Order: sequence, then structure tokens, then C-alpha cells
Amino acid sequence: MTTSTEAVRRRLAGLKPGERIDPGFALEAARTASVHELGEAALRQRRARHGDRAYYVYNQHLNYTNICRNQCRFCAYFKRKGEDGGYAYTLDQIREELQARKNQPVREIHIVGGLNPDLPYQYYLDMLSLCREIRPQAVIKAFTAVEVAHFADTQGLDEATVLEDMRRAGLDILPGGGAEVFAPAMRAKLCPEKISGERWLRIHGLAHGMGMRTNCTMLFGHVESWEDRIHHLERLRELEDESPGFVCFIPLAYQPRNNELAAAGPTGEDYLRMISLSRIFLDNIPHIKAYWVFVGIKAAQMALWAGADDFDGTIVEEKIGHAAGADSPTGLTIDELVRVITATGFTPVQRDTFFQEV
Repeated sequence: MTTSTEAVRRRLAGLKPGERIDPGFALEAARTASVHELGEAALRQRRARHGDRAYYVYNQHLNYTNICRNQCRFCAYFKRKGEDGGYAYTLDQIREELQARKNQPVREIHIVGGLNPDLPYQYYLDMLSLCREIRPQAVIKAFTAVEVAHFADTQGLDEATVLEDMRRAGLDILPGGGAEVFAPAMRAKLCPEKISGERWLRIHGLAHGMGMRTNCTMLFGHVESWEDRIHHLERLRELEDESPGFVCFIPLAYQPRNNELAAAGPTGEDYLRMISLSRIFLDNIPHIKAYWVFVGIKAAQMALWAGADDFDGTIVEEKIGHAAGADSPTGLTIDELVRVITATGFTPVQRDTFFQEV
């Protein structure tokens, strides 16, 4: 059992709303504070910002291809070109996916996929235009920084041009995927083919400088240390200081099945500690997401008491986490979301992508 030093306990108990802590104290708290002490401090920070509100969104995921030239060691979703099970939606299939829920009040379309070498640049622009045509009122959240870099590299374009092209076609906000863990030694073990953490940060900084909002993530619970985690959080906080634009941070729990990394994954306690540290450390990022898809409903419910304020949304149909063995549902109805949030004692609030109350 973790036992905190008296100094750490007093500091956590006395943290003021929005007070900044340094990486050294964050590391000491992560190592010595109990999950209850961290959770209590994070809950105070969460309530100072959001009261008892717990947000959710009516959204739809679109994973348009699983063919990927990267071979991330933690990923169970990707297929190599020509491998059984590989797919890439045609634009007609994307239209069908969107039309299938045309009569539902979807407010956000979340689009991510693999780095498919056979899909032309125009395909992505047409995909965005199609989403805008079918869902003119929805926010389009599409293409991680890794995908943006792929488009730039394959087309011989700079990243700012890609972002401008995508925005003209309908892109509203970048998702936070692809960040994994920024530490170079970790990336060498996890995803050596993927862009560097520095390039991920640069692309998000570019988007912020253009007035575009973005999300951010960290994949944790595999082979990283608390030092790696806090370094990652520090880089996100620094970028937000320099070029504001992050909306929400999503700690993504590593899924241990069907991939070659074969690490254990985080325990329930580790997940809650990560949520709490994120809320305490990221004083300049407004929202922390309990991503129920990766950790299940019950752990996400507990995360609302550990500092998270967002429960994500309806989703239907998520493929990436489930390929790695996530045993959560592939989607929830609005009634189910309201029920599971209400059961925690928090107040469910439907939001849009930018956390404006619906």
C-alpha cells in the first residue's frame, strides 16, 4: 500500500483551484500518495471547474481503414497491405455508414484510420466534404497528427497546407490520437515507425496557431514509467502555455490483447491514479475524459470521482480498442449514458465537441 509523506499529503490537501504543481512534486505524489489522497485533490480541482456536471456527446466513430504502413507494437487494429481482414471503405460505404444514422441527432463525427498507402489525397478531402454534406450541423473531428504527417509526406506538402486543405473541406478539430508516450526511448519500443513526439506536438501547435482546437492523449499502462508519464504531461502543458488550443486530455489505457507488446495493462487503481494526476497537473487544459470504451463503464464511473469530467459519448461503432480486446460495448444509447452517469451521483450534461451545453 502506498503511504504518502506528510509534506505531500499537506500539499495535496491544500492545493488551490488551478494551482500549478511542478514535475518534481507530481512525481513524488505519484510515487507516494495514496489513490484516495490523489483522488480527493483531483476531485476538488474538478468540482472547482465543472461542479457536479459530467459531460457526454452524441457522436459517431468512423474508422475508415485498418491498413497501415506503421506497425505499432501495441496495436491490434492494423493490417498490412494484402493481409486477410484488411479493409478500406469506399466513399459509397462511408455514405452508407453516415446515412444509417441520418435520423439520429449526431453532433460529432470522429474519424481516424490507418496510414493506407493506396488511398489518394483527394479521398480524404472528399470524405470530409461528404460528412459535411450529410451532417451539415455536426462537428467533424478527424485525422490524428500522425495521419496529417502521412498526408504531408506522401503528397510533398507542408503540414500547414494539409491542415488548410482539410479545414476547407470540412475539418473542425483534430483528435488527440497518435501521441502515445513522447519519450523517445518509449517510442523506440512502442512505435518506431511512427512520427516523433516532437512532430506530433508541432502539428498540434500549427493547428492551434491557425485557430483550430485539438484534443490530446497519452497511451499508458504498458512499459512506461511515471517519469515518462509526467514528462508527457509536462510537454502538453508547455504547448498549451505557448499555443493554446487543447480542449480535452484523454488518458488511454493500454489494451493488452492481440498485440505483440504483451504488457499487462494498467490496474484499476493505476487508471484512477493516472486520471487524478492528469487533472491536478494539467491546470491549463479544461477537460479530462474517462474514455469508457477502453476501461469499461464501471472504471469510467469511478474516474468521475477521481478528477474526470467527461464520459465521451454514444460512439457506435468503435473498432480500434475492441480489436485489442476491450470488453466494453461498441456503443451506448443516450438513455444508457444518462443512466450510468446519474448512477455515479453526478449530473449528466449533453455537450457538443467544444463542451458547449446542448
